[in-house]
Amino acid sequence: MYECPNCGANLQFDIASQKLLCRSCNASLDPYAFQKEKDAIEDYSFNVTTFTCPQCGGEIYSSDDTAAAFCSFCGASTILDSRISHKRRPKYIIPFQRTKEDCKKSYMRMMRFAFFAPKELKDPKYIDSFRGIYMPYWSYNISNKGPISLSATRRHRRGDYIITNHYALEGDLDAGYEGISYDASSSFSDAVSEAIAPFDLSQQKNFTPAFLSGFYADTSDIGSDTYKSDARKQAADMTFKKIRKERAFRSHSLNLSSDAANKEWTLHTACDQVDHVMYPVWFLAYRNKDRVAYATVNGQTGKAAADLPADPKKFLIASFVTAVPIFILLNLFFTVKPTAVMALSGLLALAASFLYFRVLSQIIKKEFYVTDKGLLAKKQAAKVNQPLSQSEIDEWNHALEKSRGKGKSKYTSLKKSLKRVGLILAASYIIPVLLLFGIRYGSVFLWGLLFLANAVFTFLSWKKRTKLDKMSEFPFFLGSSVAVLIGLMITAINPVSDLFYYAGAMLSLFAVCFTMLDLIRYYNILATRKLPQFNRTGGDDRA
Repeated sequence: MYECPNCGANLQFDIASQKLLCRSCNASLDPYAFQKEKDAIEDYSFNVTTFTCPQCGGEIYSSDDTAAAFCSFCGASTILDSRISHKRRPKYIIPFQRTKEDCKKSYMRMMRFAFFAPKELKDPKYIDSFRGIYMPYWSYNISNKGPISLSATRRHRRGDYIITNHYALEGDLDAGYEGISYDASSSFSDAVSEAIAPFDLSQQKNFTPAFLSGFYADTSDIGSDTYKSDARKQAADMTFKKIRKERAFRSHSLNLSSDAANKEWTLHTACDQVDHVMYPVWFLAYRNKDRVAYATVNGQTGKAAADLPADPKKFLIASFVTAVPIFILLNLFFTVKPTAVMALSGLLALAASFLYFRVLSQIIKKEFYVTDKGLLAKKQAAKVNQPLSQSEIDEWNHALEKSRGKGKSKYTSLKKSLKRVGLILAASYIIPVLLLFGIRYGSVFLWGLLFLANAVFTFLSWKKRTKLDKMSEFPFFLGSSVAVLIGLMITAINPVSDLFYYAGAMLSLFAVCFTMLDLIRYYNILATRKLPQFNRTGGDDRA
């Protein structure tokens, strides 16, 4: 705790004045002028009180001894295992610039358009639970320096000929980038940190623990090597874009390999320095059973981002309110044939199947942390204590191969080429047969294609669900398949009465509703995330 030199009360960092403020005697002190003796003993570390949440394993710390009663990562109401520990001192910090009231206003501006969000997300009592937390980041200084030689082409037309001239463009490159940042906490999702980026580095200051007084701070538990290749690639891409805009190179088509390693080598990309820094984030957790949704606001710029699950009741009411006037307008101004109504229900079923498959694919990427490189690295490093499943290992290896450009051997390329040739040859025979069949049988043929396409998405969705271990639940996504099957059967029977078509369309739409309701449930899984269950061992001492 930082004690006021005048009255002994607790000092806290005041965002408005950017100073340490005593709320008892209104004393105001410069954060750099006030230092605790224990913090001044060693310039590379400082004392903090560390809190480990018993429910999610999230670890946060504070430089005062105020009792914590809220976990920013899962919303747990208690935090246990308080202890004093030494943490390596970050080099820089961006102090909070936006107050809690500013944060709540930014959040509510965003929530104005979240029509289907649960009412709890807009409740003033819930919004008041925003907590200020300093998130750890790795800040990379990348340089591109040295002589470069780029091959280029320039084309012009002369009569009936197109002439291509080849050039070797040479020059001296001197480019540098400071503060390319990536979050250093496995608890903080990469998607969330990217959503509230960027931070303005012009307000970055030398770190002193006094800035943390009154706020939480997360520990850095991801090594700096995790994002070094991403920082190098980002710098190389930015440099290449600037080179293309140079007047001398603008009229040429530069030939530079898209392979990241080759581009970095050509542009002499080097990581000169890595700093451990802290950036301000207003953090709010919305917990539902074993899952959690995050709302975050950039504590410097006020940029807001949130996981927004949907309330099924609100969605159904909005759908009904929208459908009734549309139905009335269509009946007043258009004449729709019964067969067209059946066709529309079939297309809606196919769209539902496709959306279901897409949502399941995105859930798998999220649940297996394919899109969160930091957490992947953390789990990979800790797999001795917490083994990865085979699915996680497969997804991890696939993501690594894709990011590194591997897995594309000559044999693989040849195999793909042969497959393409085979498909072309098969299509040259099958397509004419299908066209002749379609001309003769018309509607039945089209419904058959619709049923085939829907069957493909249903099969793929089934495979995705097996990865998510949801097979014990009823497969509601089969509703779209039932809808298409009803349409196919009625079209094949071709009844005389229009009532069969209208009844079939109603049954089809009713079946599609089952798929859509299940789709909302899976969307809510996509819009939330697992609790960060992993073993913590404290901050990274290499910081």
